[in-house]
Amino acid sequence: MFCPKCKRLMRPDKTAHVWRCSSCGTTVPLGSGAEVGRSNPTGREVSVVEEGKGATLPKTAEECPKCGNPEAYWVLRQTRGADEPETRIFECTKCGHKWREYQ
Repeated sequence: MFCPKCKRLMRPDKTAHVWRCSSCGTTVPLGSGAEVGRSNPTGREVSVVEEGKGATLPKTAEECPKCGNPEAYWVLRQTRGADEPETRIFECTKCGHKWREYQ
């Protein structure tokens, strides 16, 4: 989360349940697009920003083989050698089922 005034990185203040800018002191409620969680290995608190897949992944008209939903997110990954074509990986927007399409 970045400060809306000075554009510097804000840190979560768990005692007040807000994001606090260490530079200008601006505060933003913690529930505004982010959650604070615990990391297992170190026990430190970390901030995890979850915007949802809709904000970052493209959608296409591809039918889900599991539920029949006509829309899916997709990404391209180079799963084989560099001289081979990419693999298109789909994820259903409704049930979350994932499948691949090799070209």
